[in-house]
Amino acid sequence: MFRKRSMSLFVLLWSLGLTSYSQEVRVACIGNSVTFGAGLKNPAKESYPSVLQDLLGQKYGVKNFGLSGATLLKKGHRPYYKTKQFQDAVLFKPDIAIVHLGLNDTDPRDWPEFKGDFKSDYSWLLDTLKKQNPNVKLFICKLTPIFNGHPRFKSGTRDWYWQIQEQIIEIAKANNTGLIDLTSALYNRPDLFADNLHPDKEGAAIIAKTVYGNLTGNYGGLELPEIFTNHMVLQRNKPISIYGTANSSEQIKVLFNHKQLTAVADNYGKWRVQFPEMSHGGPYELSVQSGNKTISLTDILIGDVWLCSGQSNMSFTLSAAKTGKVELAQIKANKVRLFKFNQYVETNDAPWNAKTLKQVNALKYFSGSWTPTTSETAADFSAVGYYFGKKVAEESGVPIGLIQLAVGGSTIESWIDRYTMEHDEQLVDVLTDWRKSDFIQEWARGRADVNLKEASNPKQRHPYEPVYNYEAGIAKLTQFPIKGVIWYQGESNAQNVDLYKHTFPVLVHSWRKKWGYDFPFYYVQLSSIDRPSWPYFRDAQRKLLKDIPNSGMAVSSDVGDSLDVHPNMKMEVGQRLALLALKNTYHKPITANGPGISNHKQEKNNIILSFTEAKKLSTRNGEPLIGFQFTNLKGYRITAKATIINNKVILKIPHGETIKEVLYAWEPFTRANLVNEAGLPASTFSIPLN
Repeated sequence: MFRKRSMSLFVLLWSLGLTSYSQEVRVACIGNSVTFGAGLKNPAKESYPSVLQDLLGQKYGVKNFGLSGATLLKKGHRPYYKTKQFQDAVLFKPDIAIVHLGLNDTDPRDWPEFKGDFKSDYSWLLDTLKKQNPNVKLFICKLTPIFNGHPRFKSGTRDWYWQIQEQIIEIAKANNTGLIDLTSALYNRPDLFADNLHPDKEGAAIIAKTVYGNLTGNYGGLELPEIFTNHMVLQRNKPISIYGTANSSEQIKVLFNHKQLTAVADNYGKWRVQFPEMSHGGPYELSVQSGNKTISLTDILIGDVWLCSGQSNMSFTLSAAKTGKVELAQIKANKVRLFKFNQYVETNDAPWNAKTLKQVNALKYFSGSWTPTTSETAADFSAVGYYFGKKVAEESGVPIGLIQLAVGGSTIESWIDRYTMEHDEQLVDVLTDWRKSDFIQEWARGRADVNLKEASNPKQRHPYEPVYNYEAGIAKLTQFPIKGVIWYQGESNAQNVDLYKHTFPVLVHSWRKKWGYDFPFYYVQLSSIDRPSWPYFRDAQRKLLKDIPNSGMAVSSDVGDSLDVHPNMKMEVGQRLALLALKNTYHKPITANGPGISNHKQEKNNIILSFTEAKKLSTRNGEPLIGFQFTNLKGYRITAKATIINNKVILKIPHGETIKEVLYAWEPFTRANLVNEAGLPASTFSIPLN
């Protein structure tokens, strides 16, 4: 490691004409309060320029020219170019200059009035530095974050911030400077920004480390992402991307399926090669080599990768399922591979210790590796995911990779990325002070309060927090191609059905946008339990099928439990999800859905209901048909007498009643029993009558 760092430093010094090592390299850190170190107890030692000095060593002289409140705009409320700090920076004649300006230009006194001058004013500042030292190496920075708690966030700062970011990228290209991405380095760490603008000591150290990497090219050498391990499954029929990090400019050789490709790590230490798409098969071996380091992976299959996500009913283990013991006893060698993202700690009813709190804040919450499916590895894997993968593999003949990334009790907002939440006018407010927000379910907030009882940081992170599970987990996967998603979540959002109707399509759209294609998204309708809002929630999930293309819903109300939010009949749920995939994704000629209400009409004292997905309507176990209700003019619910005649459901209207609505399976815990010829149940539904 030391040799690589020394070589990187040598290249930098050589480019500056300082290969004799006899002359100190002058580094100027130009910026606003973030550069100065505002809010730190000891800016002289804790500000990012001070930490950068320690990282670079004695051959460098780093000076801090930061000024709180400074704007890049010359006509701004405190223009940096007029300050003593800028004059001193110019006179310093730096060999390297790092400029981080633009945060204060989001002020309503500045950007709305003078945004047209931003590019020219920035270019003027850079040209001025060049005049004093034509050989100066210039780096400009994408901005550190401004988080949603900032008082001007929604009134303009949010949108102007990203407009400035776009211009900074263009300015770097126009002026041929380096571009340091401080946004990505800290955008997922709100816990380090007490006032939503200024990073703390740890945040300043992250800035310094990011700048250090850009200056030296030292990113710690060759590494592959966590998702690349032995036994993994790579997505078939898509270009096969192998990617990772290394020190900048290092050459990487990748050998796969008897083909070799090479890449060179870029200025940010990132590299990628892309092999042609392949049909399913294997096993294969992968070798990645850079310098003296080689990473070798074996037993790799090409097949279909499915992400299994959501909350506790998705993470419910096979060993705990009703059919689990029997299933585990008969597992044989197969082509299903499992990757379970284990949680560093469960969200159980107990306070977390200081080490755990730190790990959670650092987003080091999930870890795992690929394994073959055995009785040992499957026991603690998602029962729903396992049964889904088993059936799809058997029916399709394709190797299946299952990635379990689920957190018991997690809210849907915890799975959405920050940018999407910030820019959605209905969801941006969910980010604010979430532990005291009615947007978040009271139970979820209460459990987080228990876990975080010993936390000293008021911005302590938690897996129920909006965006957390995306930042700690999903973000690791968006470059890794998948076939699709199965999703079981909603219990922790059932208190606000209307908000969920908006949020769920947002989540699906945002994930598809991150991966770059419209993969199938199959989800589980909530089961039955004695919780009043659940019929409304189940009906909302049914209606969302029309709003989310390439989706499907597995009904689970018939396998619920009146008292337990974790019913143990998981085989049926996993297999129903598999039916959806086999029909709609693998194009098998099968029945995958239960009866779906299509239309209705009234004839005299009868209401006649027609259904799709029903060659033959029937009832579970041949019992009398139950589960239908009417709502009358006064809002009273009346049990409806229902019969099946000529493959339609006939409902008898009571004498003298005017009916406004038909309901099915509307009890929180329902024993409604309408099924089709495949034994698949009908969904909870409501039909308004004119």
